[in-house]
Amino acid sequence: MTAEAIQSEITALEAQLTGDMFSDMEIKDKIHNLKMKQNGTRPMNSEIECVGCGS
Repeated sequence: MTAEAIQSEITALEAQLTGDMFSDMEIKDKIHNLKMKQNGTRPMNSEIECVGCGS
C-alpha cells in the first residue's frame, strides 16, 4: 500500500466520523492502525516480531 493510498483511506475514514465516541471507536482504531503503518511503527496487536529490531 502506497503512502498516497494510506492517506486516502485515512481521509475517507475521517469523513465517516460522527462525533459519537462509541460509534466512532472502530473507525478511529482503523485510522490509528493506518497512521502507524504510514509512520512505520508496528501495531500493538501484531503477533509477528520484527527480526531486525526485536519489536
